[in-house]
Amino acid sequence: MKIQNHNIPFNKPSVTGNEVVYIKNAINENKLSGDGPYAKKCEAWFEEHTGTLKALLTPSCTHALELAAILIDIKPGDEVIVPSYTFVSTANAFVLRGAKIVFVDIRPDTMNIDETKIEGAITDKTKAIVPVHYAGVACEMDVIMELATKYNLVVVEDAAQGMMATYKGKALGTIGHIGTYSFHETKNYTSGGEGGVLLINDEQYKARAEVLREKGTNRSQFFRGMVDKYTWVDIGSSMLPSEIQAAYLYAQLEQAEKINEKRLSIWNLYFQNLNEISDTFKIVLPTIPKECKHNAHMFYIKFDSMTQRQNFIQNMKQENVMCVFHYIPLHSSPAGKNLGEFHGIDNSTTIESEKLVRLPIYYNMSDEELATILRVLLKVLV
Repeated sequence: MKIQNHNIPFNKPSVTGNEVVYIKNAINENKLSGDGPYAKKCEAWFEEHTGTLKALLTPSCTHALELAAILIDIKPGDEVIVPSYTFVSTANAFVLRGAKIVFVDIRPDTMNIDETKIEGAITDKTKAIVPVHYAGVACEMDVIMELATKYNLVVVEDAAQGMMATYKGKALGTIGHIGTYSFHETKNYTSGGEGGVLLINDEQYKARAEVLREKGTNRSQFFRGMVDKYTWVDIGSSMLPSEIQAAYLYAQLEQAEKINEKRLSIWNLYFQNLNEISDTFKIVLPTIPKECKHNAHMFYIKFDSMTQRQNFIQNMKQENVMCVFHYIPLHSSPAGKNLGEFHGIDNSTTIESEKLVRLPIYYNMSDEELATILRVLLKVLV
């Protein structure tokens, strides 16, 4: 019998309580264009809590990746290694600078780039490796950083999903030379719909990053009293978020631990309940390697086939619980075929992507909503 009187979305943006208060404060300060008091508080928070040398807020993680591509001087003819199973911005940021994207297969256990396939994809044109920490679970960063050192490559961590997660005790986004986080409304922490941050972990990029982000001017130095006037000194773009975005985000950062703990509790309940029946219904649950501390960005399950996944999504929808699949591999897309190539054999990327479905998980999920999801899950699987 169909469960009535509920409609559970896949996601609800996090709300902690002070967002509106801080936004009103920002409006009253008459400083809305960016790099205001709340932006500075947010950046200081990231520097303190992650250990990055410099944090710079951006309007989105896409902007942060594009800023990184300019910062490491990507030029036409360069090659950048990325997993095919990722969001388009991971590749697009480097394509915009003229790079050719070299896609590498993923590991079926974590859905992350297969670190054993990277070295074979490196050529004398390779400029950077862009590991994507899928679901807030770290890639095998020791191997990736060793390869970067061996071949003199830059590592840009796409940690869009990775805030509050770690690899061997180190915050994701701070292991490579540069890192990025996303504050899109679907992420664990949001700045009001969109938003991002660039994390600079190598001293050589620190000063120039501020210039590129400020339309190629030394305006930041001017405001710190380091120069008498500011002027155009480099290429750049407008990559400052509004103070309203920063105000919303700061309310979330103040409750970062609370948000993280709540999401982890939901994730753990999913795992405990589904682990008991995973063999019976032939579903695969997420794998968390022992050196990784994840952030419960998502909870997914994998079926034997795309047909089973689609039937599951449709049946859950009929019960008013929204579940979604995720990325279509970039190398199979029209742009991916034109702007990059897949190195080696696609053993896992396509097959595993077709099996995966994401369950609802969000900070403000009520106990009743979670109980309903678990009841519906069991009903649909049976």
